[in-house]
Amino acid sequence: MPGYETRFLLDAAAPGPEASTPSAPANAPAGSGALDAYSRTVIDAVRAAAPAVVHLRVSGKGPDGTPVPRGSGSGVIFTPDGFVLTNSHVVRGAASITATLSDGRVVVAWPVGDDPDTDLAVLRLHDVVPGWAPFGSSAALQAGQLVVAIGNPLGFEATVTAGVVSALGRSLRGLSGRQIDGVLQTDAALNPGNSGGPLVDAAGRVVGINTAMIAGAQGLCFAIGSDTAVVVASELIRHGRVRRASLGIAAQTVRLPRPMQLALGLPEAAGVRVAEVLAGGAGAAALRVGDVILAIDGHAVDGVDALHRLLGVERVGIATALRLLRDGRAQEATVTPQERLG
Repeated sequence: MPGYETRFLLDAAAPGPEASTPSAPANAPAGSGALDAYSRTVIDAVRAAAPAVVHLRVSGKGPDGTPVPRGSGSGVIFTPDGFVLTNSHVVRGAASITATLSDGRVVVAWPVGDDPDTDLAVLRLHDVVPGWAPFGSSAALQAGQLVVAIGNPLGFEATVTAGVVSALGRSLRGLSGRQIDGVLQTDAALNPGNSGGPLVDAAGRVVGINTAMIAGAQGLCFAIGSDTAVVVASELIRHGRVRRASLGIAAQTVRLPRPMQLALGLPEAAGVRVAEVLAGGAGAAALRVGDVILAIDGHAVDGVDALHRLLGVERVGIATALRLLRDGRAQEATVTPQERLG
């Protein structure tokens, strides 16, 4: 949506009732003060964020064209005019989506755009919303920090679980097979239906979008970091897609002999082998099948995931220097990446 003000995405204060502070009874046991403080923190976070959480019901089309229930998930309203963030895997390919709001109303949720590479999607509610939640910074989180997950696991609406940030900087595979970086690991319990709901900090700010759990494990749950979500949501609102650069090649990660790594001064004994050069693509004139890409503009490329990270929209139309291994010798080439389509 061109011209849309994205100032609501960061460091904004969401509206919400002021939380009262319960007092402990006079005969409370020793140590109850710390427990009460923990409880108050969780309660305050939920009061701030829960009005923004929605329950999404997704329908597909049956053989005769009639709506067929396909599943459900969660989402979070992140602007006062009704933009909702959720997971791509919750809504991708839906024929229709409805959102149950925290005040009980059921409204239509209209797709704005989705990005399988980061498993994120944006919807729009054309109705008055009961609340919205601002984004915090996932980069500012610390391992051990309290976080709260709110969602609709297995259809149980407005379910709250609390835990801590178990680890930062994890990676997961998106629906497209690409690696998602900056993923948060938490032990706040998640179940099917939590997908797309918010992970919030003690102030009720969204620091992650809950996306996955490890089946059969306990306390191994993951959320897409809010810093990633802010960038993706902005792109989806403005363009309906996330723009990325492409070299016009198919490629695969390859290992290099240790002596070659040392001779070339590479930080890792790996690169990206060009398996196919697409006709009319950005690399058609400069690249050959069998070339091994070692670096882009001086940044080491030790695998396909690193190549994807370096091909952001900022490189579209910009001459980019590649360091290659061709016929056993290091060479330089210049390619001007094009925007990736599809």
